[in-house]
Amino acid sequence: MRSPNFPVKPVLLFPALAALLLAGCVMAPKPYNKPASTKPVQTGKFWWGTSTASFQNEDRGVAQGSQHAFKTDWDVYAEEGHIPPRGDDATFSWTHFDKDLAALKKLGVNHYRFGIEWGRVEPKPGVFNEAAIAQYVQMAKSLRAAGIEPIVTLWHFTFPDWLYDSKNKAKSNFLNPGVEKAWNGYVTRMATALAPHVRIYVPQNEPNGDLYIGYFGGTWPPGLLATPGALKKATNVAVTMFRNSAAIIRSKRPDTIIMGIYSIPNWRRNYVQDPTQAVYNMMMHQNWDHLDRVADTVDVIGVNYYYSQDASARRFIVRPHGELASNYTQNGWEIDPEGFHSVLTQVYNRYGKPIVVTENGIGTQSEQKKIRYFREHVNQMRRAMNDGVDVRGYLPWTLIDNYEWAEGYAANFGLTFLDKKNLRLEIQPSGEWFQKFIQANPAP
Repeated sequence: MRSPNFPVKPVLLFPALAALLLAGCVMAPKPYNKPASTKPVQTGKFWWGTSTASFQNEDRGVAQGSQHAFKTDWDVYAEEGHIPPRGDDATFSWTHFDKDLAALKKLGVNHYRFGIEWGRVEPKPGVFNEAAIAQYVQMAKSLRAAGIEPIVTLWHFTFPDWLYDSKNKAKSNFLNPGVEKAWNGYVTRMATALAPHVRIYVPQNEPNGDLYIGYFGGTWPPGLLATPGALKKATNVAVTMFRNSAAIIRSKRPDTIIMGIYSIPNWRRNYVQDPTQAVYNMMMHQNWDHLDRVADTVDVIGVNYYYSQDASARRFIVRPHGELASNYTQNGWEIDPEGFHSVLTQVYNRYGKPIVVTENGIGTQSEQKKIRYFREHVNQMRRAMNDGVDVRGYLPWTLIDNYEWAEGYAANFGLTFLDKKNLRLEIQPSGEWFQKFIQANPAP
C-alpha cells in the first residue's frame, strides 16, 4: 500500500519534459561498434541466485553519535521530505546476516548478489570503518563456505551523505568535485579486502536509470529537474568512475569478472503520441549511453528487466498505479514476458557479450501471480537462449520484501518475508516454487 503522506510522482517524468524541451530533436543512438573478437568468459555452471541492495536491507547497526555513525544521500533526501524514510531497521540484514544466509541455503541458490554500503565503510571522508569492511569480507566467506558464489555490488544508488550537498544539488553525488578521488579510494580498499574471496564484481547497479531519474527527472537524489547539462556531466563522471573501478579491481585480482548491470525496460514506439520519436529515442539513450562507453571493460552484462511501456510523454504523465488489472504490478508496471525476450535479444545483438539476468520480478500481494510471472519470464529467457542469446544466469529480485526506493514499503517483491518477532525469514510460496525449479533445472 502506498503511504498517504508520500504520493508517488510519475517516476520517469523526464521523457515528457524532454519531448517538450527538445521538440523532436533527440536523435537515435548510434549503433555500437563491437570489437572484432572478445575473450571467452568462463562463468561455470548456470547461475541460479537472487539479488539484494544494501540500503534496502541493512539495518543501521551503529548508534547515532558513534564514530562510525553514517547517513546516505537517500537518508538526507528523505529528511528533506522528498521520499518516504526507510527507517533504521530495514530487514536486519547487517546485524542478522545469518538469517539471510539460512534462507539462501534453503532456496538452493548457487550465486548471491549483495551490495556494499559506501557510507558505512567510509562514514567520513577518508575515515574507514575497518570493522565494517571485515564484516563484508566475512559475509563473502560465509557465502563461499555454504557453496554460494558471492557477487559484490560496490554502488547501488546510494552515496555517503558527505558527497550530497542539500544547499547545492548541482554539486552533489556524481557532480561533487571530490567524488572521483573518493571513489577510487573506496574501491581500492574494498577490492583489496575482498580479493581472496570475491571474483565477481558489479561496479555500479543501474547507473543509467539513476542518472536519468536523479539528474533530469528530479525524483531521486540529488533531485535535479530538466537539467540536460547536469545529466551529461554526471554521465561522464559515472563512466569514468566505472572504468576506474574495473581497472582497480583487476589490479587486485586479475581473474575477476566485471559485470555492468543496467535497467532495460522494453520501450515501445507510439507513433500517435510520440510522432517525432523524441521520447523513444531518449529512452534508447537511457538504455545504451552509459553501457556503450564501458562495454569494452565488462565481461558480462547484467540485465534488469521488469516491464514494457509505450515511450510517449502522455504515458509518463498518466501512469497507472497499483494492480488495476491482472497484467499490472503494485508499481503500476505492465507485465510483458515477451518484452523480456525482446530485451535479451536487443542487448545480445548490440554487444555480443554473455548476459546474466540480475533482476527480474514483480511487486504483488498475490503469490500465485508472482509464480506465474517468474514461470512465464523464465520461459521467455529459454526462448531467447534457443534463439542463440548467451544467457549465463537468472537472479530474480529479490530475497526479502523490503524498501522500494522512492515508493517506500509499497511493493512485495520478495521470495521471503521477515518475521520481525523472531527475526527469521519465512519462505513465500514463490520462494518454494523457485527452490523446486532450481532442483529440477540445474542447467537450462
